[in-house]
Amino acid sequence: MRFSYNWIRELVPGLDAEPAELMRLITMKTAECEGLERVGADTVIEVDNKSLTHRPDLWGHYGMAREAAAIMHGKLRDPVKLDLLPKGKAPVEIAIEDFALCPRYSALVFENVTVRPSPMWLQDRLKSIGLNAINNIVDVTNYVMSELAQPMHAFDAAKLHGPTIFVRGARAGEQIVALNEESYNLSPANLVIADAEAPIALAGVIGGLHSAIGSDTKRIVLESANFQAASVRKTSVALKLRTDASMRFEKSQDPLSTVRGLARAVELLAEVSPGIRLVGGLADSHGELKTPAPIELSVDWLKAKLGRELDAREVRSILESLEFGVRESAPGRFLVTVPSWRATKDISIKDDLLEEVGRMVGYESITPQAPLIESVVPPEDASRKYLRRVRNMATAQGFTEVYNYSFVTEEMARAFHMNLEEHVGVANPIASGQTLLRASLLPAILKNILDNSRHLGTFRLFEIGREIHARDGALPEEVPHFAAAMYAREGDGRESLFELKRLAECLMDGCQLRPATARAFEHPERAAIIAWRSEEIGRLFELHPSLVSKGRASILDLDLGRMEKLDQRERRYEAIRRFPVSSFDITVEAPLRALAGDIEQKLAGAAGSDLVEIKFLGEYVRGERKSVSYRLSVGAWDRTLTSEEVGVIHDRVMAAVPD
Repeated sequence: MRFSYNWIRELVPGLDAEPAELMRLITMKTAECEGLERVGADTVIEVDNKSLTHRPDLWGHYGMAREAAAIMHGKLRDPVKLDLLPKGKAPVEIAIEDFALCPRYSALVFENVTVRPSPMWLQDRLKSIGLNAINNIVDVTNYVMSELAQPMHAFDAAKLHGPTIFVRGARAGEQIVALNEESYNLSPANLVIADAEAPIALAGVIGGLHSAIGSDTKRIVLESANFQAASVRKTSVALKLRTDASMRFEKSQDPLSTVRGLARAVELLAEVSPGIRLVGGLADSHGELKTPAPIELSVDWLKAKLGRELDAREVRSILESLEFGVRESAPGRFLVTVPSWRATKDISIKDDLLEEVGRMVGYESITPQAPLIESVVPPEDASRKYLRRVRNMATAQGFTEVYNYSFVTEEMARAFHMNLEEHVGVANPIASGQTLLRASLLPAILKNILDNSRHLGTFRLFEIGREIHARDGALPEEVPHFAAAMYAREGDGRESLFELKRLAECLMDGCQLRPATARAFEHPERAAIIAWRSEEIGRLFELHPSLVSKGRASILDLDLGRMEKLDQRERRYEAIRRFPVSSFDITVEAPLRALAGDIEQKLAGAAGSDLVEIKFLGEYVRGERKSVSYRLSVGAWDRTLTSEEVGVIHDRVMAAVPD
């Protein structure tokens, strides 16, 4: 956007900064300036107003002049004389359908209008900032828009139907021919200005050709309105029509500017159209014009945030120069009133005021320094530490961690014969069908197995997550669980079961497996309960063949909450054995269905207190019998056992072997 240097100087009398210096200061304090251009006796400053989307006041010369006055410590001259606004009954009525879309609409009526070319000073000024001169009436509206950032429009009063101007949504099927001579089909989403018969302007975008000012115009209605930014933007985009007015209204203009724009126009029209007369008073319709609450601002807070020293008088001077209202509520504390032109979508919290003070003192005056943040060690989370240990153990055994959603479909739950009524329902599912919170990790683990089995012949994976169980009259209970799975496309699945058993023993030293009645989704002959320290912790099982059509899949499912509680025991230091141990192997013949764990317990009991370790070596099956081999290691803490003592233990163990 282009700004006239001479125009700014008129609004800030005594401004002695050269154009290049003013551009440099504005660049540092306000906007991004692109360059200077000489236009006759004037200099034009080019400003990238895309960087000022939050500053609607800076889309006019008066707003830029206010910034220049604050930066240069000059005095701003207000060109508006509100006492020029007429009193009395207005000759037109305003009917606003929705104050949310049009917070304010103001208008004046003039008669004895003479439409002719504008004086050269007005034409030159508009041309210098890139606007075409049209006629004296239209040029005044463009002048006011460029000066105060308040778009305006003039209607030929003789071409209007009825005394009322309506601000409403367009009716279905309505059309309008705009000033650009293009016809537009309208929808109810488009806000229009209308007379008693049809739309006469697109609100905030462009006027209509039918009611445009012409050479024979003698009486005009001059409007100055305020429209909702989003409404103007939507209409502009929908109709592919961008104008100087729409660009300003899209930035949320100040509702108080409507009457200021009219007052400025009254003075200018008297100069460019001699003999023009006002008819009646001001027509002004508006909703509730809210005043923002004062913002509390502490100088100490400002200093801490900016990282430099600030004086309370300096802060007050900066804010008052930008025309904020400042009242000291306590030493070093202010109550700041935000002016209406900054309260649309710009200044609302103390952090916004921080930016104002910061840019005016100059960010270059702040010494760059890394923020000093005191690091405080957070309290130790025992559960997180325990889960990390479980996770590390599983990955050390070659398992890959997976993360699944906490949602399951009804089909997934039914595959494990779960009662759907015991699940917690999801009010807003993220995907169709995922209407339940999981009450078990197993459905998602099964999906992982089926998905990966299409590409891999063997794999092992695990997940740490929470089961979510519904409770009557209370929030759901979340139970941490661990589920590990192994899959093999070939083989009988024994290896997977033993590997998962070994993983359970790594996680819970001394845990035991007991045969269990298989559930509907478990293999009928391959299901076991895992017990640790006299409590049931979980299950080890192979999935039923109906769930895995190709290959075999085994799962270890553990209750992490119980595991953690049982693992919280006092640990005592044990010295390393100073004396060597002796080992011997023993093979036991037993029925095919005899449990290796039962045999192991019987042998361990026979070995007595000198037993250091008993290790399963393997088994050999012959018909309905099998041979199970173990290695026993024995030793004493205070000496080396003699061969005779080892022999006694061996004989005792052999005597315990079942026939």
